[in-house]
Amino acid sequence: MIAWARYPYQGTVVLVTGAGTGIGRGIARAFLEQGASVALVGRTEASLREASKEFDGERVLLVPADLTDGPSSERIMAAVTERFGRLDVVVASAGTSEPSPIDTFDDEAWARLRFINLDAVISLARASTPALRRSRGNLVVISSVAGIRGEWGMFAYGATKAAVNVLVQGLALDLGGDGVRVNAIAPAFTESRLTQKRLDDPIFLARLLDRVALGRVATPDDIARAVLFVASPDAGYITGAIIPVDGGTSASNGAPRPL
Repeated sequence: MIAWARYPYQGTVVLVTGAGTGIGRGIARAFLEQGASVALVGRTEASLREASKEFDGERVLLVPADLTDGPSSERIMAAVTERFGRLDVVVASAGTSEPSPIDTFDDEAWARLRFINLDAVISLARASTPALRRSRGNLVVISSVAGIRGEWGMFAYGATKAAVNVLVQGLALDLGGDGVRVNAIAPAFTESRLTQKRLDDPIFLARLLDRVALGRVATPDDIARAVLFVASPDAGYITGAIIPVDGGTSASNGAPRPL
């Protein structure tokens, strides 16, 4: 089991984007372990099938989709409501990152980051809001501590995540009166297919861990546990929050660890 706690997610319908790999995969599996029905959205059916293969097929819906295609959000919602008849939790986990050196950063790179990290979240929120109003549900967005503090060579990625954070706060205000809660989880560096090459570099890993109070890199399961909580009734008075799940990374003022 991913989570130590047990949550009452039986009968709950959850949609997770980016569910084929990394953080999204961990989140989808965590909800399935807790008894929820889960729509897994990702680029390839093969990765979604692999992520959900040991779970009851009656509680699983695989939705291959490219989130950079605007109308895909409406298609995803139609598939979910046709299969399950309702929607209680949306987790916008799909995202990407790439370096952004200012001297060579181009419009195509900016468009890729913006489309996946920000535009797709807006599209998904717009498409899912009617269903979340009916269920008085939750929208949880996976942001990043890079949206709270700057990071070397990653200004564009950080800009998209900072925009996501303010988006979450604004939607929390707009939808709170309808009983819909909107929050963001902000991980630091987390093990995934996208990050593995850098983690395999021992010099980079040593420098990274020097900035993490807990002395280890996050796993997708660490992030999934936070999502289970924030979407649960135990977090029923939490909305508009940007919650760092970063091992203490953002607690530092940047000073080096004492020798």
